[in-house]
Formats: sequence, C-alpha cells, structure tokens
Amino acid sequence: MARSIWTGAISFGLVTVPVRLYSAVNRKTVRFHQLSGKSGVRISQKRVDPSTGDEVAYEDIVKGFELTPDRYVVIEPGELETLQPKKTKTIEIEDFVELSDIDPIYYDHPYYLAPGTGGAKPYRLLVDAMRETGRVAIARVVIRSKEALVAVRPMDDHVLGMSTMLFPDEVVDPDSIDEIAATADVDVTDRELDIAKQLVESLAGPFDSSKYHDTYRQEVLDLIERKAAGEEIA
Repeated sequence: MARSIWTGAISFGLVTVPVRLYSAVNRKTVRFHQLSGKSGVRISQKRVDPSTGDEVAYEDIVKGFELTPDRYVVIEPGELETLQPKKTKTIEIEDFVELSDIDPIYYDHPYYLAPGTGGAKPYRLLVDAMRETGRVAIARVVIRSKEALVAVRPMDDHVLGMSTMLFPDEVVDPDSIDEIAATADVDVTDRELDIAKQLVESLAGPFDSSKYHDTYRQEVLDLIERKAAGEEIA
C-alpha cells in the first residue's frame, strides 16, 4: 500500500484543500554492487583524507564550496539552517496558467495529490474547476526542508497531479550549444519540408503508454536469471 510522504493543504485566496502527497513513479533501475574481482566480496567505501591516508569519521566531515582548485569556503551546519525556508504545510498557489504555456523541460519529479481528511469535496471541486478552465496552478511548497516550485494540474477525471519544476536558471539555453545554434542559418525548401511532414504523418497516432517498455532492463534481468540458474554466483 502506498504511503504518503507529505501532508498539508493547497491554499489560494480563502480556499484551503487538505491533501496528502504520494510519489507518482516507482523507478525500476537494476542496481549492482561493486565486488572484488578476486575474492567476490563486496567492496566497502571509505572516506579517506588523501593528505594523510587516514579514514575520516562522518562527524568530522564538513561542507566546503570550491572557489578554485584546493581552495574552499567551509560552511557550518548551523549557518545553512539559518537559510532554510520556513517549514509550512501549505502548497501556496501563486498563479493559474495555461498548460500549453509550460515547456515540458521545466518538469522534474511527478507526484499525486490525494484528498486529506475531510477534503474530498473541495478536492473534487478544484479538480473540476481546473479541468474545465484548462488551467494549471503554479505554486511553492517546502518538501524535506527545501522550497520547490511546483505545477499542480488535473489528471483524468478525479486526480490532481503535482510536478516539481526546475527554476529558469537551471535550464540550459539551447543556443549556448554551438551545433544547435548553427541550425538557425540552415535553409530548407518547401519540397523538403513537405516530404518531412509526410514522414511524420505516416507515423502519427494517439499516445499509448502501454506500447513502450524498458527492453534493456528486461534483458539485464533475464541475463541475471540465466546466470543465477547456472550457479555462476560470486
């Protein structure tokens, strides 16, 4: 059974909708451990001071921001705590915008918002209102001591989705990539464009997520199963 990772409320104007936050994804990455090729024993990771070769205890490690090679500004934990955003239990909506106005590159991690205790009616009203007006809410929320910009939007008929978003200065300007910038001066003929459009249309169709699978991950799992069955195990 899914467990909520945050409990709070959506707030805009005088309206408050109690909600619970759930992750909308379950990553299926195949993870490997590092082993010694000679003994087959799992390698242990140690924090070592390269100047002395001694292992450094976790409590003796501090955060440092590199100014130049081997020159750091050391930041104490207490100093960072004074800068942390005030923890609230509210998703503060700042704007309602058109979904088409948001470039997908800004989306980061998806979540589901479920109604909290006593919140089913206002939750459903918000879903219906946003769906019928075609609007997406842009809001701010503090999750795990970090303020995030988020987009809240209706999904299907009765579900609110929320995606954390990147800030504009975190998105690389494509024109800063020389090969992309060079395409601005490339000329194409109407005939070439028509042929390209015909090719696009020949492959056009509705999006069906069930058609797509991570074939590489499945092949890795099959390989592991075959090797395990042959007892070729370290």
